[in-house]
Amino acid sequence: MAHPFFSLHRHQMVRVAAATPPASVGDTRANADATIALAHTAHDRGCDLVVFPELNLTSYAIDDLHLQSAQQAGTLDAIRAVAAATAELKPVLLVGAALVRNGRLYNCALAIARGRVLGVVPKTFLPNYREYYEKRWFASGGGLTGLSIDLGEGIGTVPFGTDQVFAADDLPFFTFHAEICEDYWAPTPPSTAGALAGAVICCNLSASNIVIGKARERAMLCAAQSARGVCAYVYSAAGIGESTTDVAWDGQGMVYELGELLVESDRFVRGPEVAVADIDGGRLIQERTRFGTFNDAAREAGHPETRFRRIGFTHGIDETDRGLERDIRRFPFVPNDPDRRDADCYEAFNIQVEGLAKRLEAARAATLVIGVSGGLDSTHALIVAAKAMDRLGRGRDTILGFTMPGFATGEGTKANAWALMRALGVTAAEIDIRPAARQMLADMDHPFGRGEPVYDVTFENVQAGLRTDYLFRLANQRGGLVLGTGDLSELALGWCTYGVGDQMSHYAVNAGVPKTLIQFLIRWCIRTGQYDAATDRILAAILRQEISPELVPADAETGALQSTEAMIGPYALNDFFAHYVLRHGLAPSKIAFLAWHAWRDAAAGRWPADLPDDARVAYDLPTIRHWLERFCHRFFQISQFKRSALPNGPKLSAGGAVSPRGDWRAPSDGTARLWLDEIAANCP
Repeated sequence: MAHPFFSLHRHQMVRVAAATPPASVGDTRANADATIALAHTAHDRGCDLVVFPELNLTSYAIDDLHLQSAQQAGTLDAIRAVAAATAELKPVLLVGAALVRNGRLYNCALAIARGRVLGVVPKTFLPNYREYYEKRWFASGGGLTGLSIDLGEGIGTVPFGTDQVFAADDLPFFTFHAEICEDYWAPTPPSTAGALAGAVICCNLSASNIVIGKARERAMLCAAQSARGVCAYVYSAAGIGESTTDVAWDGQGMVYELGELLVESDRFVRGPEVAVADIDGGRLIQERTRFGTFNDAAREAGHPETRFRRIGFTHGIDETDRGLERDIRRFPFVPNDPDRRDADCYEAFNIQVEGLAKRLEAARAATLVIGVSGGLDSTHALIVAAKAMDRLGRGRDTILGFTMPGFATGEGTKANAWALMRALGVTAAEIDIRPAARQMLADMDHPFGRGEPVYDVTFENVQAGLRTDYLFRLANQRGGLVLGTGDLSELALGWCTYGVGDQMSHYAVNAGVPKTLIQFLIRWCIRTGQYDAATDRILAAILRQEISPELVPADAETGALQSTEAMIGPYALNDFFAHYVLRHGLAPSKIAFLAWHAWRDAAAGRWPADLPDDARVAYDLPTIRHWLERFCHRFFQISQFKRSALPNGPKLSAGGAVSPRGDWRAPSDGTARLWLDEIAANCP
């Protein structure tokens, strides 16, 4: 038996499908057969919930045939056939049918689980404009609550009304609500109340006909409703086979979560279609707990959960490893899509530039002082500073760049630092910190001061501290502000020297930028011509360097430089971990599960378009677990005091930041035990 770690349900995920069976013009038996066939397909793919189109058992475009008693009887037969044929299948089915109750015909959604009809939800908003004439045949279900409907032999009496949320008793994250087509075109979609009442998944059974541009409109509504409702939204529209007397059908199926498209079916397909995606119910519940406006909306709506009926059912916990039907971005801060990536880079870069420009204006600083090492972070801070001076109409020579070689500074990075400063036209200088560092180490009676090759944390921090000390005193001397270069990834890990070190500055322009995004920002600057060709060549050279603090001399035997990632882990993984901790607050074993699916196979999935081939690597589960444990220890236990004393700096990404005045407030004397114990208990 597979370890529970590999089970979707153990990570509070639900596999859903938007199903589009071949339709008919009123042939209820054929409709039932098509529904049953797709239910089997969904079962084989491990689905928990399958959403079918509006009136898929009855047929939608049959006009006055809706009012024929033979058609109505055929619909009941189809419901019985579907319930009986799917009694041994795993998925809950949401099917569409026209049903008579109390002398009125209703356009309904039926929830069917293991051969039992759980409940019937009537459509609230009936379109009666343009090509729609639903009020000719159907009554609105608006306001009908607390009722039941007798569906006859083999089914019996079941709940009826718009006040139902269906919930798996054994899977608290598997709760869903049903609305029908026009309902989500309304200014007040019923699914809003359904979400406020606790539904994690909102479903739409639709027979929306297709005209030019309508597919985009549907997608927009799905995205908006899933974002506002802090939910997943599953939409299934009628496809090929409905009557085309006056309109046509495309069979658009979509699954959205928090405004993001997870999967979309092919359209205009003559055969059956099923679009499958894994919904992260735990993430949605966690998001609601931190989104106060969602809870305020529930209060303003009179707390719908007190008015809705919870229709319970037992679903069963699936411990099987069924893979993952969900695209997990390897770089959560960097979109895979080139257009979205460039749009994000444009916004991030300009947030930094305008943030710095405002601070310079407010401080009335004559100069800007920055340490330039030739590494990624100081490079990015310097090019942001250059652009800010351009925007302010000030000469770049008011930027005072200092390269400060220490005991392990490489000639390549030092040369790049000088070349970049010259290309940008800043005022450049060099201060060799080694004499001062030797004196300090000797004064401290450190072994290195006595000529011994001892390269401990004191040896490293003497150099880091001296650099920052020089920068602050230079700023005093020359009427400047010290521009910080440290990034979000380093702050999350505490990979910085506290106080008089690289943790401190007058303005931390990179504090909201993860290391992985900085690389793409620099590439974006090159690609979009933000600077000149000479600058671009140097930026490209800097991107090719290995990330190193260059505080410890190279290995005497191999010549290998000190490697940051060898000590604290790959930044690609650390940024992945940071995103899911900061933005979603997920359990570490779930973060490991997502990371394993994202990173286990370098040949699978999508990569950001301009990522170099040698960066397209894979990580196995033991490697992910190892570095996740290290991340949790550093993030939750040993580095918060550094983040609690951060200087100002702009937030860039909705993915999170670590400022104590913004996204992240935590005690400096906390412990990582809960997170490490959770990994030990749940991650193989």
